[in-house]
Amino acid sequence: MPMPVSHAHALNYDDLDEAELVALARAGRREACRVIVQRCNQRLFRVARAVVRDDAEAEDVVQAAYLQGFAKLDSFRGKAGLLTWLTRITLNEARGRLRRRRPTVELEAVETAQRQGAEIVSLSAARPESPESEAARAQIRRLIERAVDDLPEPFRVVFVMREVEECTVEETAANLDLKPETVKTRLHRARRMLRAALDEQLSATTSSAFPFLGTRCERMTAAVLARLPAQPED
Repeated sequence: MPMPVSHAHALNYDDLDEAELVALARAGRREACRVIVQRCNQRLFRVARAVVRDDAEAEDVVQAAYLQGFAKLDSFRGKAGLLTWLTRITLNEARGRLRRRRPTVELEAVETAQRQGAEIVSLSAARPESPESEAARAQIRRLIERAVDDLPEPFRVVFVMREVEECTVEETAANLDLKPETVKTRLHRARRMLRAALDEQLSATTSSAFPFLGTRCERMTAAVLARLPAQPED
């Protein structure tokens, strides 16, 4: 049960567990809602972003999902965690917008897009050593983000849940209302499609790697000529 209003000022909402926060949110405590939002924001944004593929629209989706969730908080029974419950609301909101925007992609339609490739590019967690390396890492991250965006939505959401949010198979299955075997299959297929997409994009830029002509060429030419024996006089 929530504490009396007269004691509200003594509460440290950040230390409350989920059940206590839900009870206080049901009682209209805005501070409890704030803590719930802060705890769930990243997961819900990433899930929404995985569906709609647009940062601004993903924010709108998450805000709408919170409003729906808080409005019907009395229906939350706690059988699944609050984050799981809000994730499902977020997915429904995001997919509803997607259906209004374009037809849903059939899962079977992506089978032909799958092919073998090299292992997916992984980013090191090490801190960048220079502005140049930081810029290179940012460019690779954008490349991967675009490849993830191009995945069909059912595979994209599973990939984000498992690889970006680092959820377990069981947690992902619960959030998406899928069987664990389905989660494993979709993640495997998502990785294959990403490998293929990244292989294609990277191979298109390989020929321009390590540019040489221009200033570097001129500098090296001058250095070699300077070290050659003096030219004999005619």
